[in-house]
Amino acid sequence: MPPNARILIVDDHEDTLYALESALAPLGHLLGRATSGDEALKQLLRGNVGLLLLDVHLPGISGLDVVRYMRRLEQSRHIPVVLLTGFARDRQLGAAAYALGVADLVTKPVDPWALRTKVRHLYDARRRHLALEREIRVLRARLDERTGAPGRPALPHPQARAGPGRPAGAHTGELERDRT
Repeated sequence: MPPNARILIVDDHEDTLYALESALAPLGHLLGRATSGDEALKQLLRGNVGLLLLDVHLPGISGLDVVRYMRRLEQSRHIPVVLLTGFARDRQLGAAAYALGVADLVTKPVDPWALRTKVRHLYDARRRHLALEREIRVLRARLDERTGAPGRPALPHPQARAGPGRPAGAHTGELERDRT
């Protein structure tokens, strides 16, 4: 996630967009807005979205349909989503949302402080996750350089069996190398 990844806020009511932007502005992240599911999908496909705050009931493509579509695409599959609903929370909506991997389902009107806290946590967690993935790729590349074989483990798996009467590591030739 680039450092300038936006929080995309999607709602079909201008006053709600303004209220959500006002609630999230103190976080200091770039904010984007969309007023329909179609517009949200276009912005997701353009990239640079770090978190999606999405109304469930939108004209045209619903919020749940936006999530279904974005979960099929590699570039948007892991973007955290907070769904917003103006209706009473029901079990079917909650089950459908959480089955799609939505981080949270929030009923409007939202508590600005609680929303900021959730968004800050999800955004930062996603950023840390991506940093760890980058670090793992770098470490694997270094390991591949040292071992000379990509994908080959440097050490045998801890549960690998050496066979009867042979110490662990004997099947890989480690013991013979260590004696020389």
